Amino acid sequence: MQLNTNPIFRDIGQEEYEEMRARGGIRLCDYRKDEVIFHVGDVTCEFGLLMSGKVHIESIDLWGNRMILHSIGVGQAFAETYAFCGVPMMVDVTAVEESKVLFLNIGLLLSEEHRSRTWHPKLLYNLLLLSVHKNLAWSSRMFCITPKQVRARVMTYLSSESIRRGSRTVTIPFDRQQMADYLNVERSALSKELGRMKKEGILDYHKNTFQLLKAEEQI
Repeated sequence: MQLNTNPIFRDIGQEEYEEMRARGGIRLCDYRKDEVIFHVGDVTCEFGLLMSGKVHIESIDLWGNRMILHSIGVGQAFAETYAFCGVPMMVDVTAVEESKVLFLNIGLLLSEEHRSRTWHPKLLYNLLLLSVHKNLAWSSRMFCITPKQVRARVMTYLSSESIRRGSRTVTIPFDRQQMADYLNVERSALSKELGRMKKEGILDYHKNTFQLLKAEEQI
């Protein structure tokens, strides 16, 4: 991933980036598959930018039930809200495959002593835009888990992905168990419903690639 194409560094030049790094505001870390990046209860002044791999934001209850709240792909950020607010994290952040993460210490970079630096207002503006887009993503997930029926949750999720990508064929970032966790349903119930929908000609799928065959108003 090229840093100069990432929205976080929009209008921030190479010299400004190097200055931010020299002041201790940027570091790069590698994570193994299934390694936890942040635990529930952690307090951080850093947020992560995924350079390679894949990361899940998860909620695990006292009985060990896992819910995937968000899947982070290359070029996307995570934990920025917690870094801003300095409150204990209410989620786990886990690398689901070998991953490389660039951390930005906004507690340091946006501190009063750096207010006169040329990159300060640019970074602040870019983080504001990031927060707005992230709120839209969280809202999208809430729409997915609001319906009571498994079929409705599946169709809401796949329809939103289809609209977002401008294609009736979408590849999602989840295997079947992860998809069930994301939609907050049992894996067996999800698999049965997908089988029914395929038989009815509503959709077709292979592994994590889905093709929508009917418009929602036809279902």
